[in-house]
Amino acid sequence: MNAVEDVGDGALPVRWGEAMEAALYGPGGFYVRPGGPGPAGHFRTSVHASPLYAGAVARLLRWVDGQLGHPEGLDLVDVGAGRGELVAGVLRALPVEVAVRVRPYAVERAARPEGLDPRIRWVARPPEGMTGLLFANEWLDNVPLDVAEDGRYVLVGRDGTESVGGPVSPADRAWLERWWPGPGRREIGRPRDEAWRRAVAGVDRGLAVAVDYAHTAADRPAFGTLTGFRAGREVPPVPDGTCDVTAHVALDACAGPGAVLLTQRAALGALGVSGARPPLALASSDPAAYVRALASAGEAAELTARGGLGDFRWLAEPVGLPAWPEPGAGPGPAAPSV
Repeated sequence: MNAVEDVGDGALPVRWGEAMEAALYGPGGFYVRPGGPGPAGHFRTSVHASPLYAGAVARLLRWVDGQLGHPEGLDLVDVGAGRGELVAGVLRALPVEVAVRVRPYAVERAARPEGLDPRIRWVARPPEGMTGLLFANEWLDNVPLDVAEDGRYVLVGRDGTESVGGPVSPADRAWLERWWPGPGRREIGRPRDEAWRRAVAGVDRGLAVAVDYAHTAADRPAFGTLTGFRAGREVPPVPDGTCDVTAHVALDACAGPGAVLLTQRAALGALGVSGARPPLALASSDPAAYVRALASAGEAAELTARGGLGDFRWLAEPVGLPAWPEPGAGPGPAAPSV
């Protein structure tokens, strides 16, 4: 069977949430299809752009470790792990004396890829009772959600053709009135809020961080953000399993008490990632080091660029810790400017 025939069990058209679930995670779905290239084969994330990203997450984990008093077991949970690239990169970036205490988890609905570091536990959902850092990079944008237009659900067929459905439920209407009021086309982020709250509930002590394409009440897009990606290109969001189907996240709706929202540019700057060019004098004293530093600065610039990856939003939610590293708080960076 091809992907179009293999995806989904129900008749279409259906609401977008059901269509996304089948297209992404059903039999033959985009993220779970055996032998597929994974997200890296279709779009470029911060994880794939540079190892500097994993290094920054490693520094954040070390700060959390210090705040926790260096526990014997330090959990690192990578939610929406793809093929495990981020969690593996963080383990490589950690000092040996820290790495030996880390209990790494990759949370993903696809099968475990071959060749993954055997220390990494491959699980279908975030663990409970964790102590450490839960990090969700571009996970929430792929949590299926419904779309509404003028108070009614938008339905979609397998070929992407949309039609008008019934009125939105009281719960969805309440979410829209609270977080995305007004007429027109809107994406109902309530399933993302609930998914994030379940993930955070598994943290006994530590920090939970979600990084994603996002918007807040101050900048909700007029016509929504639902789209698709295939082989590095943005394509129409057709729910047939052949492309990623994604929508930006209303991260302010997800945030719990004490959480902070900041741009990736600010977050990575606080974690020591800078696009500043190395001093020109280094080119004379150590040409090889200068070339390495210049390459690193270029990668850092991509990760923090305005209009690009630097505009991603970070939601940092503490559980028994400060929300973000403060100046002088021990190993780790200065606090960002939010």
